[in-house]
Amino acid sequence: MSKATLGLIAAAGAATGAACTALFYSTRKAPPQSQQPAVTAAPLPARQDQKIVNPAGLFQYGFPGPVNDLATRQALISSFDRRTGNPSWVVEHITPESLAIKGGDRKHSQFVEDEAVPEMFRAKLKDYFRSGYDRGHQVPAADCKFSQEAMDDTFFLTNMCPQVGDGFNRDYWSHFEDFCRRLTQKYPSVRIVTGPLYLPKLHPDGKWRVSYEVIGNPPNVAVPTHFYKVIVAEDGKTGGPVAVGSFVLPNAVINNKTPLTEFAVPLAMIERASGLEFLKLLPASRRKELCKEVDCSVTVREFDNARKSLPSPKE
Repeated sequence: MSKATLGLIAAAGAATGAACTALFYSTRKAPPQSQQPAVTAAPLPARQDQKIVNPAGLFQYGFPGPVNDLATRQALISSFDRRTGNPSWVVEHITPESLAIKGGDRKHSQFVEDEAVPEMFRAKLKDYFRSGYDRGHQVPAADCKFSQEAMDDTFFLTNMCPQVGDGFNRDYWSHFEDFCRRLTQKYPSVRIVTGPLYLPKLHPDGKWRVSYEVIGNPPNVAVPTHFYKVIVAEDGKTGGPVAVGSFVLPNAVINNKTPLTEFAVPLAMIERASGLEFLKLLPASRRKELCKEVDCSVTVREFDNARKSLPSPKE
């Protein structure tokens, strides 16, 4: 990722001041009592704390949004973005114990639409059909083998985004997910937030623009330009140090020889790009840099044939 892109995302916006108003009253010498005309009481100017208008009255007819369709399931918690047809974020928790239990099998799971999301905003199976993109898990099925219900939870489309298949979802991204699982060899508790980004690109005219493909018929599911992961590795001690790693990967073919550290970014970059806040209640005194605590590198290995031969939506 270029320094120019990092600089753009990290730039802070300037706040503008709000205008204020004042009322002025004029006075004049009162006429003698006998000359004062009879007058009727005039309405007093409204006090500053007196409500004159009530825009919130609109909400009696319904709140316009944005509405985050929050799903709390056994394996994950997700927040859905109705505008893009993708989750905003999905959070999971893995431990050595959870990964050791083999109670679920993905061959018994099926991709399903999330009926908790209103139909007009819902990502649908047909949106991915012959789109050329994989239904890319944000929380991977391999992290949720501890029960069949947990495995099934990962197949809701609210846990999916369109991802490049060969060279990314089925390759480098899978190696990255494996790296996250291997962290449990050192840490007894690993929490991971994953989600899509739509980052700007510098165009030949020198201007930055956000541009992404939209799939479906009608087109309503955005194809992210990038994906992020925020990794929180805990040592299991109350009030102990927490190793934090934040990464942004392009939704594109990535050479397996590319160092994972090349995709490490400041957490603030992900926050500015996503409009989300992470770990604001975690004191700086407890934070450690993940890549200074462990070797941040992927292990490239051949995944089983079932994983590599999964049919893509275009088949």
